[in-house]
Amino acid sequence: MRYVFIHGAGCTRSVFDPQARAFPDALVPALPGHGCPGEPASVAAFAQALAGPIAALGEPVVLCGSSMGGAIALELALARTPGVRGVVTIGSGARLRVAPALLEGLEADFAAAARSLAPHFFAEPRPEWVAGAVAAMELVGAAQTLRDFRACDAWDARERLGDLAVPLLALVGERDALTPPKVSQALADRVPRGETRILPDAGHLAAIEAPAAINAALRAFLERLPT
Repeated sequence: MRYVFIHGAGCTRSVFDPQARAFPDALVPALPGHGCPGEPASVAAFAQALAGPIAALGEPVVLCGSSMGGAIALELALARTPGVRGVVTIGSGARLRVAPALLEGLEADFAAAARSLAPHFFAEPRPEWVAGAVAAMELVGAAQTLRDFRACDAWDARERLGDLAVPLLALVGERDALTPPKVSQALADRVPRGETRILPDAGHLAAIEAPAAINAALRAFLERLPT
């Protein structure tokens, strides 16, 4: 059983570099519009783009998504995509509302909004992490980053989560300023086999900020799943 790591809004697949090194058989796709062709404007559209390649693997997988990637993972699992045996979310939820001021800022002055947003991805915003987050948003570009965040704001799976047929682990940084722990807890509470784990001293992009804790939790989750 292997992981499929799904990055989030305004990010690239590099957000999962620490996990790609720890799980060398994992798949770390670039979402459409994030280094490969496409202009998806909804979580469902992102999920549809990944469904075929995941099903074509013909082997069991666990989906692990960061932020918007968590929503995409949930969409894939709710659609009963063949091969999906579990879902891990990192800093995600059943509803991903985005502050109107952020959407307005991204539309009005993308460069300034990206610089303002990036430090909030981390509990302790190291300059290299912040610079990397800004560079990722610039690489994705203003139009797709704005589509990403609008897709998050429009997505709501709260009334469907009782149908999730696979186990869920909701990981979240204790100091996640964008999707606080209560958001992950509310997600897990709606899932028949859901659990939450809060990561001390980590922020929103915990895959980068707390890779050892994330990787340990991912290994333990795999070990608990039936083969």
